[in-house]
Amino acid sequence: MFYVAENMKTEVIFGIHPVYEALRAGRRIFSEIRIAKFSKRLEKIVSYAESHNITVKKTQPPQLRAVTGTDFHQGIGAIVSDYPCADISDMLDSGGDVFLLLLDNIVDPHNLGALIRTALCVGIGGVVIPKDRSAQPTPDVSKASAGALEHMLLARVTNMTRTITELRKKGVWIGGLDREGRQSLFDARMDGPLALIIGGEEKGIRPLVKKHCDFLLSIPQQGPLNSLNASVAGAVVMYEAFRQRSEK
Repeated sequence: MFYVAENMKTEVIFGIHPVYEALRAGRRIFSEIRIAKFSKRLEKIVSYAESHNITVKKTQPPQLRAVTGTDFHQGIGAIVSDYPCADISDMLDSGGDVFLLLLDNIVDPHNLGALIRTALCVGIGGVVIPKDRSAQPTPDVSKASAGALEHMLLARVTNMTRTITELRKKGVWIGGLDREGRQSLFDARMDGPLALIIGGEEKGIRPLVKKHCDFLLSIPQQGPLNSLNASVAGAVVMYEAFRQRSEK
């Protein structure tokens, strides 16, 4: 199932959940796993790795910190192939109504990780991000997503508006989350083929991308603040769509 290819591009994922979920997902090629010490928390990872002939090495904490580049490795790091990005076509061929998440101007890796974690929980069929001006699917994002990134189809596109145009041609409705949107989230219908667009905290969705949306949604709020954190706002809209689609 796992093997090491010559001249394979690799990166180091770290943390208990990302390493375990990458093993479960089976989408990465594992070179080896390094741990600071054997513990109960790492037992299932070590057992899974050994049953799939993946080398597990004990490494001193300073060396593990050097390999992973962080103090938040939770005692484990894995040398693996680069994250396998998907194509939009993979997301459209999954069967059932299309349900996608498009992210515009999300530059914080922690926000990207949190959004992907929620997306996996609500059954999003794929996440689309720009190749530029966006956080990318790095080990930090895998850690922030608690390993959800390892199971999610994620596509990187050069031109988001062109991608939206192609999705609309295929009958997918495009709903953008915008605090100035005229339609309340709770009044919108989101039970068909749908792509939700979430923008960054400061700038939101770019104007050109916004023009290509079929409708703009706002989240009703009370209190002195006029906006939510991008990952929180994204979670609210994704779960409302999930509620409607579940009732259908």
